Amino acid sequence: MSDDPRLDPNYDGTLLGRFDGEVPPRAPWFAEAIAHEPDRSFYEVEGASIELLTWGEVGRPGLLFLHGNAAHADWWSFIAPLFADTHRCAAISWSGMGKSDWRHRYTIPTFAEEVLAGIEEARLAASGSPPVIVAHSFGGFPTLRVASDHPGAISGAVLVDSAPPRADGGPPPRLAQGRAHNPRYMSVESALRRFRFMPEQDHGMAEIVDWMARGALHEVPETDEAPGGWTWRFDPQFWSKFERGDWGTAPKVPIGIIVGEKSALFPSGRLEDLQGMIPDLRFTTIVPDAYHHVLADHPLELVAAIREGLPLLR
Repeated sequence: MSDDPRLDPNYDGTLLGRFDGEVPPRAPWFAEAIAHEPDRSFYEVEGASIELLTWGEVGRPGLLFLHGNAAHADWWSFIAPLFADTHRCAAISWSGMGKSDWRHRYTIPTFAEEVLAGIEEARLAASGSPPVIVAHSFGGFPTLRVASDHPGAISGAVLVDSAPPRADGGPPPRLAQGRAHNPRYMSVESALRRFRFMPEQDHGMAEIVDWMARGALHEVPETDEAPGGWTWRFDPQFWSKFERGDWGTAPKVPIGIIVGEKSALFPSGRLEDLQGMIPDLRFTTIVPDAYHHVLADHPLELVAAIREGLPLLR
């Protein structure tokens, strides 16, 4: 099946609407990967419960997978199992996202603490060496903070389509203002029909998009402020609560970069900006024809790029 839904004769302008709430056919490798279910638990950081997924034996080299904004740890649950035969793997959901608690305010230093506590909770350094972080999009910002302020906690990092932070950066105005609650939908089918990526893209394996979307939903009861139904798990006021603050100094660990060739976050010159921020840059890999959400549109190519890059961080 093409990763471009526009080629489907039943395409209705949405990523998942043509499936009418049914799970799309799954590629064998994907079905096998998600069948390798993680151990699921929570740990606490500054009063918030943080979702933790782990795969692989304690004592193997550690890998920590970090997702982007408004996503959740299960964005990595079809990628991490492909490394679990050789690594102790973990993924977390940032506070305000996934099944983790929401906060009254969000800061990069707090997210960095969620990373450090996750490394300890998952025992990712039990091999005797600190783990490597693999971070997509927004996940790269706390990663850079850890790499600059706590370099002893990790042995390196791979930034996956994570554009360099800018003081004037941020979300579209409609997101920056926040809203009282996320939209409520009467059914899972209607909610799935509304799922879209941010930044938006049409490309993505349907089974992966569906997996990501279903993991982002939960059912909520009616309240005085909002009707009951299905809604998104992420904090709708995240950006209005987020204090950008200090991103930290230059990273003090080896870094690798993976970007999608067609990523909306990397127009001309942006990759060079990111490369210039990193004193110890070990590799840059451009995934052909991939967009920003490379996990969805070129997942196996991403896995191959990570595999090739990890030895270069030593």
